[in-house]
Amino acid sequence: MTTTQWQYLEKRPDSRKQQLYIKGRRLKAFSVWCDMIVEQMTPEEVAESKDIPLGAVYEAIEYCQSNQDLLQREAETERRHLEERGYSLESKNPY
Repeated sequence: MTTTQWQYLEKRPDSRKQQLYIKGRRLKAFSVWCDMIVEQMTPEEVAESKDIPLGAVYEAIEYCQSNQDLLQREAETERRHLEERGYSLESKNPY
């Protein structure tokens, strides 16, 4: 198994999550990737809007695409954690 050396990504020692963050920021690589997809932004637009290097955006994309299982597991864990504390995450469509 090879380990990727990231220039712009790091694990935060104070986080219970394994996923990576943009170095020096409280910004998850997953958030960068999701915002790009949801907002239909180009990597250049995301870099500008988040004030991060374009290389960081490309690393976040690569990391998220190759670690989808980890990201899914952590999302499910977070969902259970919130539900155990009484937060309902089911969609409440008023229509």
